[in-house]
Amino acid sequence: MAEPLVILVTGASSGIGRAIVDRLAREGHTVIGTSRRVSGFPQEAAGEGAVPMIPLDVTDPASVAAAVSHVYEQYGRIDVLVNNAGFGVAGSVEDTSPEEALAQFDTNFFGVHRMIRAVLPIMRGQNNGLIVTVGSVAGILTVPYQGLYSATKHALEALMEAVRIECRSFGVRGVLVEPGDTKTGFTGSRIYCRDTHGDSPYCAGFNKALATIERSEQGEPGFACHPPEKVAQTVYRVIRRKNPPVRVTVGAAYKAAVFLKRLVPDRLAEWIVSKVY
Repeated sequence: MAEPLVILVTGASSGIGRAIVDRLAREGHTVIGTSRRVSGFPQEAAGEGAVPMIPLDVTDPASVAAAVSHVYEQYGRIDVLVNNAGFGVAGSVEDTSPEEALAQFDTNFFGVHRMIRAVLPIMRGQNNGLIVTVGSVAGILTVPYQGLYSATKHALEALMEAVRIECRSFGVRGVLVEPGDTKTGFTGSRIYCRDTHGDSPYCAGFNKALATIERSEQGEPGFACHPPEKVAQTVYRVIRRKNPPVRVTVGAAYKAAVFLKRLVPDRLAEWIVSKVY
């Protein structure tokens, strides 16, 4: 194997992030996980094969700066950033308050932007680096009653395309990894809009769509769902590539759905999504 890389992963305490740090560490890389649940520097790895965890809140610029500075001071470089931290808000667009929408964007979009801004000076100085952002198929195929979540993932598509073009001359590459439904704790940690309740005119549609979403996320028969390890495998393969693609969709069923979305008329795609949910 080539020289081990120094890899910083956000949102690494559970789910996809945990699977990513475990997989990359097994491959011999120096992996540093981050989480809001960790307190204090430095955090040492506990046990053989364990990954060190450091505190990081992607919504706090000071926390972002401290975490990136700590990693750089400890290891002298940052070769790969994996943007994974995020959460989901569920509710109709009308039922989502401006405060809830801002909170969704603050983590899922601006959190990624803060991390990219923090590591780019280091990567430019190295004339080498890779930024992997975990997006979602929902950034391509909008999921009803998760419109704000889908909007954040759609915005990441544009952001990462810009990063690729702007940073190419500095030796910095970027790639989007787009999972479909993944069996993690994301389902249980989903936040519901305060106005999404029995009095909402959207309540019946919301409940029906959410039931379908949750059944898919939990991998019930008849639904396309993958384990977090499959996303981790995709990230590992991306990191190994000298010239990674703009985006990689995880899962054959979701690859087919994204491909068809680009082929069929918008009204037909809208009708199909409506029928699914």
